[in-house]
Amino acid sequence: MGEPDTRHAPHTPLPGAAEIAATVGVPEPHSLGIVGRGRVGTALARAFREAGLAVDGPAGRGEAPSGEAVLLCVPDAEIPAAAAVVAGARGARLVGHASGATPLSVMDPARRAGTELFGLHPLQTFAGAVPPALAGAGCAIAGSTPAAAAAAAGLARRLGMEALEIADAQRASYHAAASIASNFLVTLEATAEAVAAGAGLARGDARAMLVPLVRQTVDNWAAVGPEQALTGPVARGDEATLASQRTAVAAVDPALVVLFDALVERTRSLAAAHASLEAAA
Repeated sequence: MGEPDTRHAPHTPLPGAAEIAATVGVPEPHSLGIVGRGRVGTALARAFREAGLAVDGPAGRGEAPSGEAVLLCVPDAEIPAAAAVVAGARGARLVGHASGATPLSVMDPARRAGTELFGLHPLQTFAGAVPPALAGAGCAIAGSTPAAAAAAAGLARRLGMEALEIADAQRASYHAAASIASNFLVTLEATAEAVAAGAGLARGDARAMLVPLVRQTVDNWAAVGPEQALTGPVARGDEATLASQRTAVAAVDPALVVLFDALVERTRSLAAAHASLEAAA
């Protein structure tokens, strides 16, 4: 009997500090103060209120809301100053930030005031006026102590998110993966809109035409993984079509050829991985 195929098995996180602390009954905060009136702070304040948590805020920068825990939803460069403002504020036992890339150590002013530190980064994109759905999303958490990590995990679960503990040393890789999956996808679609101009399509028309394709592609990737989801001329080894595409891209904007070539080479590697899987099957 062959080995079971686990290439696309559901991920089961290993127990971390949050899980260990949860088994001994570390309490989740009953109240939360939020600093930052931008998209993230506003959306999280609303979401936690709707989930039944007492929320103070979102407060403006330079203000100190009340709560057992205070969550800083401010730009990364402003986290140290915001942490200094809320240090020891009105009974807060926990101070955290919502950054995906920033280590907990930048909140040392709060730690020196006697509070524990945590991180809570929803793996979701906050764009436009409508808050994103958080239930089912991943959420990177961290804590300066097991109790702080458990509190962060409890906050994530309150919103229906799946908590994943990320150490400070892993944050850059985690956040780069998120940027590639979300931010760079938007860049690629903007590039596709621009190239579609060569076919006589206005950007809005190109977007309307491409959206169903993008959604199905993402669904395929989620269902079967990148190797099996790959289609198109690279996967078929159709060099003539690739050459024609490259010429068309250069005609629209020669600066895009470098990006096109890089994507083709990376896609060749993915196609080779797919061929290896097929040969081994």
